[in-house]
Amino acid sequence: MPGQEDQAPLAGIRIVAIAQGVASAYAARLLATMGARVLLVEPAGGSPLRREPPFLPGPSGEETEVSALFAYLAAGVDSAVIDLASSSGREALDQHLAEADIFFDDTPPGERAAVALDEAGIAARFPRLLHVSVLPFGAQGDKAGWKGADLIVQHAGGEGNLLPNGLAVEMFPGRAPLKIGGHFGEMQGGIAAALGALSALWARPEAGGQAVDISSQDAMLAVGAFAIQRLGDGSVEHRVERSFRYGGVIPCADGHLELLTLEQRQWDGLVRLLGSPDWATDPALASSIERGRRGPEINRHIREWASVRRVDDIVAEGQKLGVPLARYKSPAEILSGEQEAHRGLFQSIDMGGAGLLDVLVSPFHFGGAALSLRSGPPALAGMLEVTP
Repeated sequence: MPGQEDQAPLAGIRIVAIAQGVASAYAARLLATMGARVLLVEPAGGSPLRREPPFLPGPSGEETEVSALFAYLAAGVDSAVIDLASSSGREALDQHLAEADIFFDDTPPGERAAVALDEAGIAARFPRLLHVSVLPFGAQGDKAGWKGADLIVQHAGGEGNLLPNGLAVEMFPGRAPLKIGGHFGEMQGGIAAALGALSALWARPEAGGQAVDISSQDAMLAVGAFAIQRLGDGSVEHRVERSFRYGGVIPCADGHLELLTLEQRQWDGLVRLLGSPDWATDPALASSIERGRRGPEINRHIREWASVRRVDDIVAEGQKLGVPLARYKSPAEILSGEQEAHRGLFQSIDMGGAGLLDVLVSPFHFGGAALSLRSGPPALAGMLEVTP
């Protein structure tokens, strides 16, 4: 009987990844959870991602040298240390690329030709290979050589200037623009790279090998599509005005929830959830346009009602009525959540010196079933000059 790995969507697909940054590594990681076999090519001393804080604590609470970021991004992949500055190292990489279907690469454009990773050279040597370039500003154009850490990507994509908004900007109107936690911008680039690779893989029987150029900035622009659309209409969004007309983040007696009603049936459910008070049954509020105009007034009523009620009670009753709302959870609550366990979102993985930890596997299912990781992050091996 074939194992679970053999039945995964991308079983049999081989990927090589050069990933000095998060975007390329995340693209490879997403496809690894779908069953692809991924080889991470690292320089001497290992990927820079191995040295990114924070570092995971050990079983006894002591700090280890295991980067939480690297451990997550490299879970389920293999590793080889290859010196691309040497001819033998480039020969070793070529041997891996000859067997690969997809190649993710975030080598700076100006350095690619020197290590034989330029687009034309890759296409000539490996005509069936899907070559996916993953850079902050893409591999073409005036900004191709620009560097861009996650903070830069988020603000270059426009989203950074629109944060905080909603309840946060009401509470702290003088706060400067914020950065979304973690590596949100770079991960958007990784998602775009994974989707680009899958699209090229789907088309390969007719199109053959292709070069795919991914810009994390472009991916961030897609996140703020509504703001771009409104810019085209002549309206410049600002974080002070950027909020749901009503709903959004709602403070409750023991935490916060997110509420968003876009459809009439959802508004009707919300009215029933609130106990059908006189203000909510005003015939004028049957119009979504009027509700938009009176958003601040509606939110005052909703917040007053919610302030003396528990989040879980509101969510349980609201979901029965078809109201789209959910609790804001702490990391510990997510790890122990019934819904998360039901969906199989986390898997216990050996993280080397950090021991067994629950790790998010994938943000999606296939065929209604959760995916799985083959292993934890790879140990750093010695220099590989030729393939075994």
